[in-house]
Amino acid sequence: MVYRVTGELFFASSNDLVGRFDYANDPDRVVIDLTDAHVWDASSVAALDAVETKYGQRGKTVEITGLNTPSADLHGRLSGELAGAH
Repeated sequence: MVYRVTGELFFASSNDLVGRFDYANDPDRVVIDLTDAHVWDASSVAALDAVETKYGQRGKTVEITGLNTPSADLHGRLSGELAGAH
C-alpha cells in the first residue's frame, strides 16, 4: 500500500494526518510517499512517528520515502525523540 501525501505538514495538519490511514486493514508493508510534501515542525515528525507506532503495534512496517532535504534533516534529528509529544 502506498499513501502519497501532498502539501505542507505542520502543527495544524499533523493530527489530521494520523487519522488518514487504515491501520487495521492495510497490508503488512506500507509506504508513505512524501515527495510532494514538506515537513515543517516537530509536531509533524511526531505525527509520522505516531503513524509508524500504530502500524508497528499491528506488526506492520512503514517506509517513509521522498523527503526533501530539509524535511529529511528535521525528521532525522527528531524522529523517535518526541515520545509523548503526540
